[in-house]
Amino acid sequence: MTTEVRSLREFKMPDVGEGLTEAEILTWYVKVGDTVTDGQVVCEVETAKAAVELPIPFNGTVESLFFPAGTTVDVGTAIIAVAVEGAAPAVPAPAAPAAVAPAAAAPAAEAEAEPARREVLVGYGPRTGGTQRRARRTAAAPAAVAPVVAAPVAVAPVAVAPVAVVPAQGQGERPLAKPPVRKLAKDLGIDLWTVTPTGPDGVITRDDVHAAAAPAAAAAPVEAAPAAVEAVPVASGLADVRVPVKGVRKATAQAMVASAFTAPHVTEFVQVDVTRTMRLVRELKENGELGQGVRVSPLLLVAKALLTAVRRYPEINASWDEAAQEIVIKGQVNLGIAAATPRGLIVPNIKDAGSQTLPQLAVSLGDLIDTARQGKTSPADMSGGSITITNVGVFGVDTGTPILNPGEAAILAFGAVRDLPWVHKGKVVPRQVTTLALSFDHRLVDGELGSKVLADTAAILERPKRLITWG
Repeated sequence: MTTEVRSLREFKMPDVGEGLTEAEILTWYVKVGDTVTDGQVVCEVETAKAAVELPIPFNGTVESLFFPAGTTVDVGTAIIAVAVEGAAPAVPAPAAPAAVAPAAAAPAAEAEAEPARREVLVGYGPRTGGTQRRARRTAAAPAAVAPVVAAPVAVAPVAVAPVAVVPAQGQGERPLAKPPVRKLAKDLGIDLWTVTPTGPDGVITRDDVHAAAAPAAAAAPVEAAPAAVEAVPVASGLADVRVPVKGVRKATAQAMVASAFTAPHVTEFVQVDVTRTMRLVRELKENGELGQGVRVSPLLLVAKALLTAVRRYPEINASWDEAAQEIVIKGQVNLGIAAATPRGLIVPNIKDAGSQTLPQLAVSLGDLIDTARQGKTSPADMSGGSITITNVGVFGVDTGTPILNPGEAAILAFGAVRDLPWVHKGKVVPRQVTTLALSFDHRLVDGELGSKVLADTAAILERPKRLITWG
């Protein structure tokens, strides 16, 4: 005799590829009791490279969420349990089943019925090698959720809903808040431990941070000391703020240290009269020549100028293969654009940018920037870059010595455009001037090659009509 029973299926943190082994749960889109369908997005997670939405691969009812938002979870760890309908032998349930911890092993019968699988993100395949995890320090599990793994051998498994535990604020777990909210709190000097959360599952919202900041701003003034007594500075009373190094910031730090201490950096600088380029930008904006709604910026022409220089000197579009002791000259130019986002600095790239026309490049650049600002850049869009531009001019900075993106041979810094006195046609007149800085890996790019690429880029920006003749 058979009957319809519900069995639990666990959805594990998928292998997001690109060598990543963990991710932070940013937001749950479902709660216990919700019905989910195959392909429905149930949560958003942040890896070391991007924020990604996770779809669940089966239908059912949410029985438990194993981790609250704000928790960093290893790849392969179950994060949600769903009750699914299916046929199974009718077996009387135990009178009082014990609570089962989220990490309890799946019943043996279910494991045999379903072959082992490696959950992967949509659009990404599993890695060919095994997953290696770093050692992690974990706190002792709460007594209320101690795992009970013993089960009678002769009795078919009966699904028991795991108990979801949400740690309370100030109980050893850090306050729950999304990265933008943490940044806001840091900017306002607010300790998140002192903020009362009002969001779902005890998550601190932007309004909570502003509410915590308001009383401090409106505090009554301290009574003035007598005139005869010298005033003593009053301490602000603000506690130190510790920001966990993880996600994008952790990946960036590791990559920059590896790059700085692996590739011998050389940086060259050049000042350029970009008056004609700025005039061309204005004209393209006014006449809409590149297409309706297409954004035109000085960065677009800088990118096109660099791509033109790379076409003339393709050896700059290369990487160093340490294992093979070879210089790999790339077949296509994947142009990286450093972008500051609420989650940190990322460098997505435009695939095969060297083959794109100016209108195509404008669209690609606009899409890349929009996606980065929304925090939706995928890991694939940040892999395989071959040369990068960092636009420090948007911050009013003249120039800098940029560090190479790992695996690339060169990076160009585009500084602020300023009105400066300049010798033009034998007279000192005000012109629009910027500074370009090119850092390159001196193992595979010598001074001559680096200088030629930088000089060509500058020459095109000085007289952008060269884009037509040189491109």
